[in-house]
Amino acid sequence: MTNAPHDLDAERAVLGGFMLGGTADGLVAPDFYRPAHQLVYEAVEALRTAGKPSGAIAVADELRRRGTLNRVGGAPGVHTLLESAPSAANTAYYAAIVREHAERRQVLEHASRLQQLALNPSAEIADLRALAASIPHPAAPDTHARRLVLTPASEIEPEPVVWAWEDDGAGRIPAGSLGLAAGREGTGKSSFLIWLSARITTGTLPGSLCSPRGVIYVAVEDSWKYTIVPRLMAAGADLKLVYRAEVHAVEGDTVALSLPADNRLLEEAINGHNIAMVALDPLMSAISDQLDTHVNRQVRQALDPLARIADRTGAVFAGIAHFNKSASTDASSLITASGAFKDVARFIFAFATDPDDGTKVITQTKNSLGHSDLPSLAYRIIEATVPTAKGDARVGRFILDGPSERTVADILSPDSGGGGWTEKTRAEDYLRKALHDGPRQSKDVEEEAREMHGISKRTLDRARRNLQIPTAKRGSGWWISLPEHEGDLNALPDDDLPAKTVKVAKDANGGTVGNRAKDANAASPGDVGSVGTVDRGWPIGSEGEAAQ
Repeated sequence: MTNAPHDLDAERAVLGGFMLGGTADGLVAPDFYRPAHQLVYEAVEALRTAGKPSGAIAVADELRRRGTLNRVGGAPGVHTLLESAPSAANTAYYAAIVREHAERRQVLEHASRLQQLALNPSAEIADLRALAASIPHPAAPDTHARRLVLTPASEIEPEPVVWAWEDDGAGRIPAGSLGLAAGREGTGKSSFLIWLSARITTGTLPGSLCSPRGVIYVAVEDSWKYTIVPRLMAAGADLKLVYRAEVHAVEGDTVALSLPADNRLLEEAINGHNIAMVALDPLMSAISDQLDTHVNRQVRQALDPLARIADRTGAVFAGIAHFNKSASTDASSLITASGAFKDVARFIFAFATDPDDGTKVITQTKNSLGHSDLPSLAYRIIEATVPTAKGDARVGRFILDGPSERTVADILSPDSGGGGWTEKTRAEDYLRKALHDGPRQSKDVEEEAREMHGISKRTLDRARRNLQIPTAKRGSGWWISLPEHEGDLNALPDDDLPAKTVKVAKDANGGTVGNRAKDANAASPGDVGSVGTVDRGWPIGSEGEAAQ
């Protein structure tokens, strides 16, 4: 049928989501306009009906068994469909689009037959009436495509936390979790992941991984032959159990892993190779460039499914994160981009090097399933010589020295000289604490900064620009928030707001920021026009991990 109604993008989204486990109720293979899509749908439906996995590899095998794999573009054609699925949760939405176009084609086909019959003078009028009466009617939309399932807590079997890494009897990294190794450039974060990889592949990491397991290492910024492999050798890793992860696209090109588009491929690889850890170095580079890493909701589109994969497979996802250029003793607050990174992570290790004496310290700033007061750890990066077929390679080797009296906060404090503490960074630290609990009126924050901390409006404005503080006019005044609370800022009502009580916040020296009732209806004329919107194009964050 020429120019028949169809939407190939919706068809691809349905098939990708269907392979990811989404719901496509009411669809049948002929509803797809493209014959290749009909073949893929039939293969996925057969696998799911049989209770078998329906990922890209399984679907390709099923199509190969049926002798139709080449007709859908081979295995790369199947993998491409997964990239077209925003998420499994949206499958029903796109399925409705595909079904509507299929019904339109049915009506057009029926109308064409009716027209041909009506123009035939020998056709019986009774036949014409019967055909007209048989025009297909669209099925009523399924308003219950999504169902709320309630499970009593009594039916959920409790289990103790399984620790992938236990340090002196205390759990640091839970199995089946997502976490971060964060710090400034050159502090040894990558070397730490190499150290973890070596211990996991040799079965020498204290904890539940008592036998050698595999590691998938996704490295975007470092060379495998010049850096990654020599470091793994220096750390004593079993190279047969460390896997470089790349994606072969349908065009034949090799591209970097992209999340969440490649989630299914990653989960299949974890299950197929007995993987205990996926290292993402850095995590930011593995997230699709279609997502804004400064917007909480979009970051969660990548990280929440990753956390669920970790939970299902028991694998640890450890990502490298960088600190921004500002100063603070709260290491987690320095992590570049959206606050969703630290919110979703179940464990966070902060790394710091004292520029005065070279002391290197790891502090666990988040341990959601274990103790929050674990001792910091001292470490060194020493030079190691690794023999290769073309000569010796010199790389850094991570050495863990045990508990440390110093913490990352000590090194980042203004007294240590390691935090680069200036008037602007003191103002940045104040803003983080003053806005920690959510949006506040700009007027109140400026007044509090000036009267209680001696921070001028000019200095505060510089700090606001550096932190990319978003603003919004609500009622008769301007409001501001941290970037990670921008959603709360946008949700504030436009009409006059009631008085807002602000919680106590601490300054850099531990003093109180204040606990006063704020009149949200009072606005300063100086606010209007003095606070611009954030330029999201500003580059923030640090460079890639250095050789050490």
